[in-house]
Amino acid sequence: MWISVVLALTVLPAMFGLSLGFTDLYIKVLVKTLEWAALRIQRAQKVPAVPCHLPNGIIQKGDSSMEEEIVELRRMHPHPLTGGNFTLCDTFYFCKKGIESIVEDQVTQRFTSEELASWNLLTRTNNNFHYISMRVTIIWGLGVFIRYCILLPLRIILAATGLSWLVIGTTLVGILPNSNVKDRISDLLHITCYRICARGLSAKIHYHNKENHPKKGGICVANHTSPIDIVILANDGCYAMVGQVHGGLMGLIQRSMVRSCPHVWFERSEMKDRHAVLAQEANSEILNRTCINNTSVMMFKKGSFEIGKTIHPVAIKYDPQFGDAFWNSAKYSMVAYLLRMMTSWAIVCNVWYLPPMSQQDGEDAVNFANRVKSAIAHQGGLVDLSWDGGLKRGKVKESYKEAQQKMYSSMIVGH
Repeated sequence: MWISVVLALTVLPAMFGLSLGFTDLYIKVLVKTLEWAALRIQRAQKVPAVPCHLPNGIIQKGDSSMEEEIVELRRMHPHPLTGGNFTLCDTFYFCKKGIESIVEDQVTQRFTSEELASWNLLTRTNNNFHYISMRVTIIWGLGVFIRYCILLPLRIILAATGLSWLVIGTTLVGILPNSNVKDRISDLLHITCYRICARGLSAKIHYHNKENHPKKGGICVANHTSPIDIVILANDGCYAMVGQVHGGLMGLIQRSMVRSCPHVWFERSEMKDRHAVLAQEANSEILNRTCINNTSVMMFKKGSFEIGKTIHPVAIKYDPQFGDAFWNSAKYSMVAYLLRMMTSWAIVCNVWYLPPMSQQDGEDAVNFANRVKSAIAHQGGLVDLSWDGGLKRGKVKESYKEAQQKMYSSMIVGH
């Protein structure tokens, strides 16, 4: 009887892209509850209202260039020097930058959870959780009961249903001969299963500028926060996806999906050999190689921008008030991460489809990729960083160090 109710109220509407309004009502009640809790906490702690957006770091960093900051240091020198000379005070600039990077560099902090403006009644987002008032404690306890005893079983059923249908369905569709009928069945199967999985996360997705939705024959590029980015995007259309090979449950899903749709899964060591394969894709979703927290966009690999196809940028921004969508793969396994998602309040996000972009005359792939990345960051309210997300696992390239040395030496010799 329970499973029949689930199928009637969630799975069937999801298959046809319909909503009965339960998620909307749940989100409205949740917003009111979190707003009430935030006010109670502020009154109890006797602190002013917390700003909606916190600074991205604890160090106040300016936008001045190396030359501007060194010139400012030389002005404070008893005998200011300009032009092709070296002064010992120049070393203070590099000492300052080095200490800033040790305390808080621009890369490491992008692989930790985003700071919240106010507590969202999840102990995982408040390491200093303590008793505030009886009412807040009761609401918190009630929330634990609802999330773990009511929502979690329902979400597990929906997620298991969606993933099971995806694995079984794509395996069966893969047996069919290649044809337009097979493609239509595959598209219908994928979008239905993704919509069921989205219901399993209590996802509320707001799509903007749908007239710019990616078209066949182009490449869709989006910022990458979480594996569920695929679920978020595929709720509104089908993609032939390009991504890293995984093991375990994710690997099983990948192997079954590729039987019915021309997805491309690659090993990191084979990334450079995939350009020819990418060129044959009809419509692909290219995501940043590494999950970055919900605050920034890091460097895109240039291979996707060397093909010469139209790029369809997409910006995805999650609302951290309802749950932290960022996957810290160094800390949580895929199963542990999904459990965290299913025990969060909900997944609420905005998706912006940006106008298609093409490579300009005289523009190389790197500059084209950076231009697309900047457009995504601007639309999503994200920080545009020039760093490679691969620094999460490796050291800074020597070329980065040499670039700083060349910049300083050219300033010294007067160029």
